Amino acid sequence: MAITSANQLELLQTAEAVAREKMIDPELVVEAMEESLARAAKSRYGAEMDIRVSIDRKTGRATFTRVRTVVEDEELENYQAELTVEQAKQYLADPQIGDEIKDEVPPVELGRIAAQSAKQVILQKVREAERDRQFEEFKDRVGTIINGVVKREEYGNVIVDIGRGEGILRRNEKIGREAYRPNDRIRCFIKDVRREARGPQVFLSRTAPEFMAELFKMEVPEIYDGIIEIKAVARDPGSRAKIAVISYDGSIDPVGACVGMRGSRVQAVVNELQGEKIDIIPWNDDQPTFLVNALQPAEVTKVVLDEDAGKIEVVVPDEQLSLAIGRRGQNVRLASQLTGLDIDILTEAEESERRQKEFAARTQLFMDSLDLDEFFAQLLVSEGFTNLEEVAYVDVDELLVIDGVDEGTATELQARARDVLEAAQRKALEHARELGVEDSLVDFEGLTPQMIEALAEDGVKSLEDFATCADWELAGGWTTVNGERVKDDGVLEKFDMSLEEAQNLVMTARIQLGWVDPSDLETKEEATEADVAVEGSEA
Repeated sequence: MAITSANQLELLQTAEAVAREKMIDPELVVEAMEESLARAAKSRYGAEMDIRVSIDRKTGRATFTRVRTVVEDEELENYQAELTVEQAKQYLADPQIGDEIKDEVPPVELGRIAAQSAKQVILQKVREAERDRQFEEFKDRVGTIINGVVKREEYGNVIVDIGRGEGILRRNEKIGREAYRPNDRIRCFIKDVRREARGPQVFLSRTAPEFMAELFKMEVPEIYDGIIEIKAVARDPGSRAKIAVISYDGSIDPVGACVGMRGSRVQAVVNELQGEKIDIIPWNDDQPTFLVNALQPAEVTKVVLDEDAGKIEVVVPDEQLSLAIGRRGQNVRLASQLTGLDIDILTEAEESERRQKEFAARTQLFMDSLDLDEFFAQLLVSEGFTNLEEVAYVDVDELLVIDGVDEGTATELQARARDVLEAAQRKALEHARELGVEDSLVDFEGLTPQMIEALAEDGVKSLEDFATCADWELAGGWTTVNGERVKDDGVLEKFDMSLEEAQNLVMTARIQLGWVDPSDLETKEEATEADVAVEGSEA
């Protein structure tokens, strides 16, 4: 097959036809043709030659050009595609490194093998262009809902025709009791689009919390307009869900707007989700208040929040416990997902029993340590004293408010508490020295004897050992593993040491050892303050 005037125009017509069929740019098809013809020419003239083909976009005429590049004498390697400056003077008046000399060569005759090879190159390029088009089209639609038609089911995964491509609805992304047959219409959430070797893969979902949020956006105009915002969604797909909403217009009730007249809006979402029950909850910035709303329909009598641990204790009436937990723990699990907190639910009886145990333990502590009778020890606990340190170092006036305590009694109480604490400190320090603690750690300011003992038991016996510790190793912390918060115990956590205090102690130790220059820290702090000031002025 020769590139003659008889089929020159046919090249362009073929390119346009392929581009129309595959819905890609005709220019990409023409470029693929140019590359395939160039490969065929190289097989005819020699693989080392730099042969380029240019197809005229109007006439379809293919021009074959041999290109040689001017290089330094010592860099000359390919004599077919390169030449020196001296050699180039035959073609150019003043040749420079990098100049190209182009000579037109006769068109090639495409034999059967060459024509087949050219066809493969064109098909490959067209296929790549089609994949790129599909990827570009669907990557911007991640996070939206798409309508499709079921094509087939493979090993539990549903293949969906989504127009200019196919999407895959995996088994774990289907709502449990759903079953599909070919040609069924289906509505899905585009969860992810990935560029893979076999083409772009569009992953669909019907169980994602975002799918429910997008359905509400379609049904509730106020959400689409931004008057109402969906702050959080938690789902047990196909069974039950909770959705938290907030209104930025005081005259619009966010819950009522999402429910709709006679429940028409929420019912449309429920029908799409195969009868999934939906609790619509008003959002509140105050976490305890929001949690009380999230645990509906159960009633909550008391909430205790531990922000550092990301945990919350909820006290409910005894008869409300099963309602608060829900069937197989569903209600409390969804409330936990919605708030992002670990929730412990106690009945009023359990909470009362725990408080009584704490009261008895503190009473016994004061009785044993301060040699007090039970009644007097209970008076101290009732006034809010929880440990010996509070009794020993509190202002005397706080002890005088207790009935029957005069100044002499208060002074005696504090003296006893201090004696007990000092004895405990001496004992802790002696034990630490027996474990091999060095004076550098004992003399370090900021650590109590009990802390030094705990460090020694953990193998930290010198200031150098202490300086190598991370703040979370001392104060403890939380790590998220597979979506769940896992507790990291700290060596000094039982002494109520915070992460900030641990950071300061470790940094002080490093400065004392000469590992860190204080001036460097000051420079960093000044730079940070300057950045904050700049950001503030820009705002």
